[in-house]
Parts: sequence; structure tokens; C-alpha cells
Amino acid sequence: MSTNPIDRAGLRDRYWELVPLRNMNQREWEALCDGCGRCCLLKLEDADTNEIAFTRVSCRLLDTDACHCGQYDLRKQFVPDCVVLTPDTLKDIAYWMPETCAYRLLHEGKALHDWHPLVSGDTNTVHSSGASVKGWAIPEFEVDEEDLEDYLLEEDSQL
Repeated sequence: MSTNPIDRAGLRDRYWELVPLRNMNQREWEALCDGCGRCCLLKLEDADTNEIAFTRVSCRLLDTDACHCGQYDLRKQFVPDCVVLTPDTLKDIAYWMPETCAYRLLHEGKALHDWHPLVSGDTNTVHSSGASVKGWAIPEFEVDEEDLEDYLLEEDSQL
């Protein structure tokens, strides 16, 4: 697989290890996203236990080949319940984010994975490591909502 260097313009060196989430600039905050697409998978929440179960089904806006939102700047207009992640909202929804998510990891005081583009320097490592949904996510327009339970992942580690 060819390498695709990460654009480090506007990023302080290893800022994610030194700067609290709340003090990151917008470019640094956005660069934390590894482009895995996992947060765009539809989830089911057990009303009794609040346990989150991920499905193989992705939001209709996710480009499942590139693992990027096809309408990122306008996503709330198309998907009103899409979560806008900020340092303020993160504290309430970190449990809902995938366990490998950089935002969640940093919120929990953990290090980024070696495959994260900020660490590896290559935006393709998230895919070559198998950490992204590339190649196996199913767009939601291909699945009936009442059939979502048929697409549950066994456990978060399958993501």
C-alpha cells in the first residue's frame, strides 16, 4: 500500500500528548480524527443497561471507501441527530465512541494507537491496520431499519 503523508500544517509537534483537549486549536482537534469511520456506524443502545452495540451499518453520509463523511460541513442538515463532537460534548458521549477513537482515548488519559495517522505520519495506516470500516461497512440505505439487529457486531474488538 502506498503511503499518504498526513498534512501537519498548523499542528504543534506531538500536541496530543501535551495539550489538553480543551486547549487544542480547531486544526488540532480535527486532526485527532483518524478517519476510521467507526463513529459513523449505527449503534443500538439497551434501554435498561445503556450498553452500546455497534452494527456493520453506516450512516448514509459515510463514504465507505474513503471512510469520510460525504457532507461533513452540512451533516446536521441531512442527519439532524448526528453528534457534533466538542470538548464539552465529549464528556457526555465518550462511552458511546469506539474504544479506539482518539478523542475517547485522550479523554480517558490513554495514548493513541501506533496506526493513528498522527503517530504513524501516514493516513493509510488506519486502513492497512484493519482499524477502519473500509471494505465492510454497509450504507444504511441498503438495510431496513427493523433489520439492524441482524447486523450487530459481536464485540467492539471486531471494529
